[in-house]
Amino acid sequence: MFYLYLLSNFPLFMSRVKGGVNALKRRRKILSAAKGYRFQRSKTEKAAKVAVTKAGVHAFAHRKDKKADMRRLWTIRLNAALRPLALSYSKFIDMLHKKNIELDRKVLSTIAMNDAAMFERIVNHVK
Repeated sequence: MFYLYLLSNFPLFMSRVKGGVNALKRRRKILSAAKGYRFQRSKTEKAAKVAVTKAGVHAFAHRKDKKADMRRLWTIRLNAALRPLALSYSKFIDMLHKKNIELDRKVLSTIAMNDAAMFERIVNHVK
């Protein structure tokens, strides 16, 4: 090994790099992400790291839940708009599928909320 070192132009040992700058940057990033949290969760590194990690997990899960909540809301709005027209939500969706009308629930609920006459025309077309 030593003979190879003598033949090459490269140093055998590299100088040590201390990680203080990067460690401080990482800690500051966590603490800045925990701004607004209460008590230790915004002040100590250990508690802040746990809090930020859990917040990320909850944010991911609730982004998925939000989509389901919106779909549920559209269904409720459609059902509420269909009841005065003597039709239930499930029968209406079934008729839409049978007629191959590809309007999604979001669009239908928006039309039902904002333009009742147009929604009634769609329902009559489906019947």
